[in-house]
Amino acid sequence: MSLIEGLIGPVAKLIDKIIPDPRARDAAKLELLRLQGSHEMEILRTQMAAILAEAGSADPWTSRARPSFLYVMYAIILWAIPMGFIAAFQPDVAKGISDGMTGYLASIPDALWGLFGTGYLGYTAARQWGKVKGVDK
Repeated sequence: MSLIEGLIGPVAKLIDKIIPDPRARDAAKLELLRLQGSHEMEILRTQMAAILAEAGSADPWTSRARPSFLYVMYAIILWAIPMGFIAAFQPDVAKGISDGMTGYLASIPDALWGLFGTGYLGYTAARQWGKVKGVDK
């Protein structure tokens, strides 16, 4: 089974889970099949090869960079939970923190958010591919 064949199945299953409308889901799957033989799929194949090479690297800085980046992003997003408690008991403090965090998050370049999305999807796809191949557990 090629990398693309191993990728199409998991992506199709992901489409089933995230797109509730049957027509939109079918359209997304048709687009995925159309991409299978196109230049975009070749680019995706190249990107997946790079992701797998990073994940399989013996260098711990290389193999753990992507998951570490995701953990940092999770921490930033999960900061909303303690903020909810602060807002419940000290709304003025929460407002100040919120204004500071809003300014901070707005200052993060869009390219970094795009990198986060790409890294998240790439890491997830690589993990799924590894599970399909029996390499990851």
